[in-house]
Amino acid sequence: MSSEEPLIAVFVDYENLAIGVRDMNSGEFQIELVLKRLLEKGRIVFKRAYCDWSHYRSAVREFHLQGIELIDIPQSKVSGKNSADIRMVVDAIDLCYAKQHIDMFALLSGDSDFSPLVSKLKENDKRVLGCGVKSSTSDLLISNCDEFIYYDDLIRETQKPKPSQRRKRGSKAPPADAKQQESLDRLMEIIHSLERDYDPLWGSLVKQTIRRVYPGFNESYYGYRSFAELLKAAQAEGLIELEYDEQRGNYEVRTKGD
Repeated sequence: MSSEEPLIAVFVDYENLAIGVRDMNSGEFQIELVLKRLLEKGRIVFKRAYCDWSHYRSAVREFHLQGIELIDIPQSKVSGKNSADIRMVVDAIDLCYAKQHIDMFALLSGDSDFSPLVSKLKENDKRVLGCGVKSSTSDLLISNCDEFIYYDDLIRETQKPKPSQRRKRGSKAPPADAKQQESLDRLMEIIHSLERDYDPLWGSLVKQTIRRVYPGFNESYYGYRSFAELLKAAQAEGLIELEYDEQRGNYEVRTKGD
């Protein structure tokens, strides 16, 4: 597996997620929240979703906007609901053998029927990430995955105040303007997410990740000559601490406790 930028294939069992999200009473399933979290872990090179889309037409446009290939599996009395699950399993196994460069498979579902698929992917040296709604996800599936992301947690994070809005006491820097504030918001969003997975966290990884999540991100647009200057601006705002490692030629990044 590439240690620098893992390549991810995403498979979505949409009906399972839609039913789980409906029981959460939190509106429609927001695929962009999941993709954003996955982009923090690697580069997405394959996206496919399975469902009888005639029952979920309101979701089709958003999935197209996210560049996800939609596989339509009409329900019938003969095939039943599981036909979409079977097609997803077959396609995932086929991709596993056909595309050896893919490092990670993200399975968006809470269905325990996918547990054998998880085992087979791991057997082929693939890392498996699961994602589903907590109340409707099988414990068996969760325990089989290398890592599991709860959709509930992603929704909860959107309801929190942005990290850079909690400006630290004693900061000597003047308040950021609107463009600079946006850059700090995005920077801190990525740092807070990455620090859950990386210790220490290096500035080069933060830079690589922020450009995957926000492909148009360019520090010069926000008035900074370099990414290091953006990091120093966040430090001046009292949001992070930086320590330069001479040997690596890189900054170690740490958030400051409130």
